Amino acid sequence: MTFNDIFKSSFLENVSEFSILDTILGLGVALVIGLFVFLIYKKTLTGVMYSSGFALTLVGLCLVTTLVIMAVTSNVVLSLGMVGALSIVRFRTAIKEPVEIVFLFWSLAVGIVIGAGMIPLAVIGSAIIGVILLLFGNRKVRENPYILVVSCRDERSEDAVHQALGQSVKHYNVKSKIVTAAGIEFTLELRMKEASTAFVNQIQSIPDVDSATLVSYNGEYMG
Repeated sequence: MTFNDIFKSSFLENVSEFSILDTILGLGVALVIGLFVFLIYKKTLTGVMYSSGFALTLVGLCLVTTLVIMAVTSNVVLSLGMVGALSIVRFRTAIKEPVEIVFLFWSLAVGIVIGAGMIPLAVIGSAIIGVILLLFGNRKVRENPYILVVSCRDERSEDAVHQALGQSVKHYNVKSKIVTAAGIEFTLELRMKEASTAFVNQIQSIPDVDSATLVSYNGEYMG
């Protein structure tokens, strides 16, 4: 068997028929579901920094993955080549929020399922995932914790701060307390009853309270 005979073998020539209509239909459905994933990401965004690049990536992943899976399912040799090519790819982009991993895998899964021809599964599954993320994502926003840092001069003013907090916030607990010759500084984690932060002004107006600082807190950083 010569080298030319290897390339003329039936194994290498076994390529399925390529349908333009199926390709357009698959990419069209992938685009629609990708836009749906994009909208869910915008609705459930909990931070203040919206990344348009990441949102566009979600749509692109659906389309690219669909195209790759269509090519893999139509050509055995091409599938082996893609496995080797993708094995050397390294993704080093940092994930800012853990929930972004869910959206990345969602986009990839949609592309794989549509590329495999299971369009109803992609539509129904995406609808269920979207509803669940909307329900739990919006509920989480209402329970944002806050950190309050108060500096006062004596124990009497500290008791007045605790009394004001008991009437103004949902609940709170002391995280740290520092006592020096200059006065007292303590840090509290709290949950507010409503979005208003007027209680901070009331605390500041208490006699012998030097400063009151309120910051948002998500368990990892303050800002």
